[in-house]
Amino acid sequence: MIELRAIYILWLREMKKFSRAKERIIGSVAMPFMFLAFLGFGFSSVQLPGLNAQLTYIRFLVPGIIGMNMLFSSMFAGISVLWDREFGFLKEIMVAPVSRTSIALGRIAGGATTGLMQGMMLFVLSFLMGFNMGHLSALRIMSGVLLMVFFMVMISLTFLALGLSFASNMRDAQGFELIINFVMFPLFFLSGAVAPIGNLPVWIRVFSYLNPLTYGVDGLRWALTGYSSFPVLIDLGLCSFSAFLMVSLASFFFERSEGV
Repeated sequence: MIELRAIYILWLREMKKFSRAKERIIGSVAMPFMFLAFLGFGFSSVQLPGLNAQLTYIRFLVPGIIGMNMLFSSMFAGISVLWDREFGFLKEIMVAPVSRTSIALGRIAGGATTGLMQGMMLFVLSFLMGFNMGHLSALRIMSGVLLMVFFMVMISLTFLALGLSFASNMRDAQGFELIINFVMFPLFFLSGAVAPIGNLPVWIRVFSYLNPLTYGVDGLRWALTGYSSFPVLIDLGLCSFSAFLMVSLASFFFERSEGV
């Protein structure tokens, strides 16, 4: 019970930090919303090669931008570990009578919840940009939204854990930001978020197939539009596997990290 209580307390801390930082809430949604507006309106009349003829570009783009939001918010959440280390909070929780794995899971749970909230806000705002699900039945819309939530959680868990893994092995916040930016943008552009991955050269497409975000975005696209590049069961399986693998690695690295 004490382990579960530790996870809950760390989750609650993240919720309170998020709810009290209004500028963080606005900023976390503003950038992906601008991507959605500029790309959605800018390419609204363009028929991209490889794009399903039944899809408008805005319908293709919205799942990709939601995936981008989950990626960016999750990866940068790892910087909180470095700030907690600098200000002494990490030292205090490291000496608590709970395992470091529970501490890592509490941070991941809090980050996943805030990421999910940001993703849902962006999903609602996307309807202002012309996105719609009117071609789907009411039952399919409900099941699609539930499936969207699942994929959002899996994306968030995967990249929260990746960010935490980096943070556990670093001590410099500026260095962390540089490394994260270096990792995030290739992951984003290789995922098929803004253009079909079939348009990429074959040798680059290999990296897309190794990218966990590719399957998260593809799953989101199937959930919201009914179209995808891979069978949805493959997306489900690979997203779940990548989330489990990265959370396990994050727990391992956090267990070995120094608290001071």
